[in-house]
Amino acid sequence: MSESTTPHQTRWFVLRVPSNLEKKMRDKLVTGLRNADLEESVPNVLVPTETISEIKNGKKRVVHRKLYPGYLMVEMAVDEEGHIPEQTWFLIRETAGIGDFVGGTRDEPVPMDDHEVERILMGMRQATEEGPALEISFKLGDRVKINEGPFESYDGVVDEVNNEKGLVRVIVTIFGRETPVELEYWQVEQA
Repeated sequence: MSESTTPHQTRWFVLRVPSNLEKKMRDKLVTGLRNADLEESVPNVLVPTETISEIKNGKKRVVHRKLYPGYLMVEMAVDEEGHIPEQTWFLIRETAGIGDFVGGTRDEPVPMDDHEVERILMGMRQATEEGPALEISFKLGDRVKINEGPFESYDGVVDEVNNEKGLVRVIVTIFGRETPVELEYWQVEQA
């Protein structure tokens, strides 16, 4: 670690944390940074998530799903050589529940590539601006029951899923012939 504590730029790193405790570990780290007056050295600590809309038991709900369970993304100031200042390094390493940095060695973590960071941050931004992405839980070949519309109570097999439009094409048997029927995703349920 470098002795210099004058930050010149920031880089993003990934930290391992216990799965399902990402938010708690994030809050713990942010509190520790605030108490040590190191908030400027670590401007961002994120739990990368995406916002999706899903249907469960016939009810639509918006869910925040972790993109990388068990990991935090941390933007940290680095010195001219790209090293993390010692005080910041030790605070992070000594925070209970925070694991190792991903990549590099124990003493020299490797920052994320800029294109990876941009892709993740862009995806998180888009979800916020455009609203939740639609997640249709059906896959090709799934047996489904139509619960609304002119084919209500018919059973069929999923032939195609269009996430962008929220449509599901189902093959149903009508008068002994297989017929494709295009339906809104909420009009069908698992059989």
